[in-house]
Amino acid sequence: MKLSNTATPRYYGQFREAVLRGEILVNNEISLQMNRIDDRIRNPAYYYDEDAVEGFILFCENELTLTDGSDLHLLDTFKLWAEDIFGWYYFEKRSIFIPGNGQEPGGYEDRWVKKRLINKQFLIVARGAAKSMYASCIQNYFLNVDTTTTHQVTTAPTMKQADEVMSPIRTAITRSRGPLFKFLTEGSIFNTTGAKANRTKLAATKKGIENFLTGSLLEVRAMTIDKLQGLRPKVTTIDEWLSGNIREDVIGAVEQGASKLDDWLIVATSSEGTVRNSAGDTIKMELMDILRGDYIADHVSIWYYRLDDIEEVANPNMWQKAQPNIGKTVSYETYQRDVERAEKAPSTRNDILAKRFGIPMAGYTYFFTYEETLPHRRRSFWKCVCSMGVDLSQGDDFCAFTFLFPLGRDGFGIKTRCYITSLTLSRLPGALRVKYNEFINEGSLMILDGTVLDMMDVYDDLEEYIDAMQYDVRSVGFDPYNAQEFIARWEKENGPYAIEKVIQGSKTESVPLGELKKLSEERLLIFDQELFSFTMGNAVTEEDTNGNRKLLKKHRDEKIDAVSALLNAYVAYKLNKDEFE
Repeated sequence: MKLSNTATPRYYGQFREAVLRGEILVNNEISLQMNRIDDRIRNPAYYYDEDAVEGFILFCENELTLTDGSDLHLLDTFKLWAEDIFGWYYFEKRSIFIPGNGQEPGGYEDRWVKKRLINKQFLIVARGAAKSMYASCIQNYFLNVDTTTTHQVTTAPTMKQADEVMSPIRTAITRSRGPLFKFLTEGSIFNTTGAKANRTKLAATKKGIENFLTGSLLEVRAMTIDKLQGLRPKVTTIDEWLSGNIREDVIGAVEQGASKLDDWLIVATSSEGTVRNSAGDTIKMELMDILRGDYIADHVSIWYYRLDDIEEVANPNMWQKAQPNIGKTVSYETYQRDVERAEKAPSTRNDILAKRFGIPMAGYTYFFTYEETLPHRRRSFWKCVCSMGVDLSQGDDFCAFTFLFPLGRDGFGIKTRCYITSLTLSRLPGALRVKYNEFINEGSLMILDGTVLDMMDVYDDLEEYIDAMQYDVRSVGFDPYNAQEFIARWEKENGPYAIEKVIQGSKTESVPLGELKKLSEERLLIFDQELFSFTMGNAVTEEDTNGNRKLLKKHRDEKIDAVSALLNAYVAYKLNKDEFE
C-alpha cells in the first residue's frame, strides 16, 4: 500500500485495540489524542503512507545501534509516535513555473504537491522512557536518508543533555553495522583504495555531525533564544523543555525560522517540569486546548502521559499511564524505590511526582508540601476575631493583607486580600495571567488603576472589606518596608494598640515559621483561596549556619507575599494573645 485516505494506521490500530481490551491503561490526555487520530482517519483529505513508516523503522533497526553497541529494536511507543510523523500526508495545489522549450515561452502550471501533515510533535512522558533515543532516531533518519535536509539542531537545558541525542549517532558511525552506515563511513565496496578519511561521507566534526554526501549538518545548541533565534533548521529536537529554569519560549523561537522551509519538523520531548507559570505552562495550556478541540491544529501531534490523579501514585497498576515503557526501559522496582524515597525524604517528593508520574509540581526544597497547599472547604469567618498581617508591595509584588482567625484546638482560619496595579496585570505572561484571573474571580486579588499603588486607595478598599466581613481585628503585624503611611493611618483611626513591627530575617522568622509548619502538616491552617495556595506553593526557606530559617522566593514571579503577611499576623497574635481571650 502506497497511499490511502481510508486506511487505519498499523501501529495506532494495534495500540487502540490494546487500549480497548484493557491491556494498556491511558490517561485523559492520551484518550483525547486518540480521538484526534480517529478524526484524522475519517478525514478524506489526509493520506496514510505505510511504506514511509516502515522505511523509517527498517532504517533504525538495520542501521542504528544502542550506545553500548547492541542491536536496536524500536519500542512500540517509538513506532506509535513516529507513525504520526511519517505516516500522514496531504496534497497542496501550487502554481509552478515550467520553462519553455526555446520556441514557446514558459508558464505557470498548477501541480499537486505531497506534504507531510505533522510539523510539530510534543512528547510529555516520564523520566526513563528513552526520549533521547527516540529523538536520536528522528535526527539520524533525516541526516542520512532525507536528502532535502540541510540543517538540523538538537537542544536541551544543558549541553550534556543535548549531547545525549548525538551519542547513539556517534556509536552508529564508529560501529557502522548496517550497509548504509558502512558506505557512509567506509566507502563503496568497489572503492576501498586510498585513505579512509577521503572515503568518509559521515563524520563527527567540530560543527557537529556532518553528512558530506547530502550536505546535512546536525549541531548541538544551547537552549536559549539568542542561540536559537534566526536559524532555519529543517529538523529540530528539543529535550526537557519543561525542565530546569526555562522561562523563554524556545520552541516558538525555533519555529519562527523553521516555518520558512517546506516540511520542517520540531520534536519537543520532556518529562514534567517543576517550574510553574513558565513558558512551558503556557505551551501546555495551548496543547490542552488542541486536545479538547477548542481549536483545530491537525499539524500538531501530542502525546501527553501522566497520572490522572495524585492518589494513583499508590497503585502500581496505574503507573503505565505516566510511563508507557515501564517494564522495558525502566523497572517497576525503580518506581517503587522512588515512591518510598518520596515518603521518607519530603525534599525529593516534588521532583519524583513530576518526573516519574507527570504530576505538575513546584521544584526545589519548598517549605510546604503539595498536600499542605490544597485548599479546604469554603468558610467565611464572618464576624470572627483575627490578627491582620501586612506585607506591602515592592515593585510588581502583591500588596498583601492576611487575616488569621484563632479557632482553638481546630487551628487557625486564613483569608487573604491582595492588590496589584492594572499595569502589572497587563505585563504578565499568558499562563500567569490566567492564574491571576482565577484570583480576581475568587475575590482575593484586587486590581487598582495606575502604574503605582496608592496606599490610601488600598487602605480605603481594605477598610470596606473588613467592615463588610465584620472582622474584629485585635492585632496587627507588619513588615516596616513601605508601611509607614498605612500604619500611621491605622493607628490614627483604630488606636496604637497591639501593632507589632516584624523585622524580616532568620532570627525573628525561624521559630514562628517552625510553628506554622507544624500546623500546616496537621492541616490546621484552614484556607480556601487559590491565591493563598499559590503563595504557599512558592514559599522557599533558607537556613543560616545556625539552622535558623527565613522565607524567600526563587523567582520574581513566584509571589510569597500572602504567606509573609501570614507570618506577620501570627507573630502579632502570639505577642498579644490576651487580646483574644
